[in-house]
Amino acid sequence: QRRMRKIEGQAKGIQRMLEEDRYCIDIVQQLGALAAAADEVSLLILKDHIEGCVTNAIRDDSGEVQIKELVDTIRKAIRR
Repeated sequence: QRRMRKIEGQAKGIQRMLEEDRYCIDIVQQLGALAAAADEVSLLILKDHIEGCVTNAIRDDSGEVQIKELVDTIRKAIRR
């Protein structure tokens, strides 16, 4: 939650920069920071998913679906 509030603040800051017609390179740098922060949240959520859902599915001998879904999600994230 704390990280998401930070991301929200970053997005609002970027919006202000656009409204104030700030230097383009500064805006692009802030967008990069925003993307990095979002990637960190994604990694934390994936870690929790692996430790919880995927691990439990493997223990229950039904991990194939969870693992395929996880790999597909990682594949999509890498393609960006």
